Amino acid sequence: MAEKDFFDMVYQVVRLIPKGRVTSYGAIAAYLGAKTSSRLVGYAMNGAHQIKPKVPAHRVVNRNGLLTGKHHFETPFQMQELLEKEKIKVKNDQVQDFKKVYWDPTSELKLD
Repeated sequence: MAEKDFFDMVYQVVRLIPKGRVTSYGAIAAYLGAKTSSRLVGYAMNGAHQIKPKVPAHRVVNRNGLLTGKHHFETPFQMQELLEKEKIKVKNDQVQDFKKVYWDPTSELKLD
């Protein structure tokens, strides 16, 4: 599969993350059948800001809830600000109540 196709699939999944929820790079990779490709999901998120329709990249964090992608936003605080607008608490660059707001595409997006 071409990298562009993989990135497009990543963007499709990220657009499905509900407001007020977050997921991880690894969860998206696993959902797409590429369990070892969480870094590639991260690369897709790095370029997500120019993609139309809009991709809510702020809802993708690392497996521990850390805002590891914050450096790819317009300001270092924008990712946290966007999450807080959605009522997600962030402290020291980490999502609070991570298990409560975590969205797993594998269980949330049942394939028919």
